[in-house]
Amino acid sequence: MIAIVDYGVGNLFSLTSSLKKIGREGVVTGDADILGRADGIILPGVGAFGDASDKLRQSGLFDVVKELASNGKPLLGICLGMQLLFERSYEYGEHEGLGLIGGSVVPLKDYVEGLKIPHMGWNSLDIIIKDNPILKYTGDGDYVYFVHSYFGLCKNGGELVATCRYGRDVAAVVSRGNIFGTQFHPEKSGGIGLKILQAFCQYAEGGYVC
Repeated sequence: MIAIVDYGVGNLFSLTSSLKKIGREGVVTGDADILGRADGIILPGVGAFGDASDKLRQSGLFDVVKELASNGKPLLGICLGMQLLFERSYEYGEHEGLGLIGGSVVPLKDYVEGLKIPHMGWNSLDIIIKDNPILKYTGDGDYVYFVHSYFGLCKNGGELVATCRYGRDVAAVVSRGNIFGTQFHPEKSGGIGLKILQAFCQYAEGGYVC
């Protein structure tokens, strides 16, 4: 069973529908016990970092998600959920993240010129770490769907798994051990996105040791 964190932010229906398409049970929950029993956890998110971080704390799940992931539970952050994995964000001030991926979330507008913000639409992946578990069915040049105005700057090169090109190389996939993040939306990325979710589920089902 894959638990989708319900903390008032995220496209939950699309995720549960996508998991159903690949034959997986996706449970939307804000219950810490269910998160603890799940094979893996998906942290979705849309909107502003500060609001999402506050809601995650208010739900009581900020420390729960951080502790479970730190203890080896497979975790996939999607879009804003990926950004929450970082140490901090500079979106409308400075806000603390989960600190599971080293680095900061910064505005695209300060790093690209002559391109529309947000970065919205299909873009291709440039895979840096070829053997990452969630990209086992994904190749260089595969297209996925992005909607974002901020992006993660990884402090540790080994945690940057894949990029896309949008005026500069932008973090598209990050990872550290059992922790994964996609700046794009797998649930909106057609067959390629389903393959990424499938790979995460397979990892979660066999990659977590109590």
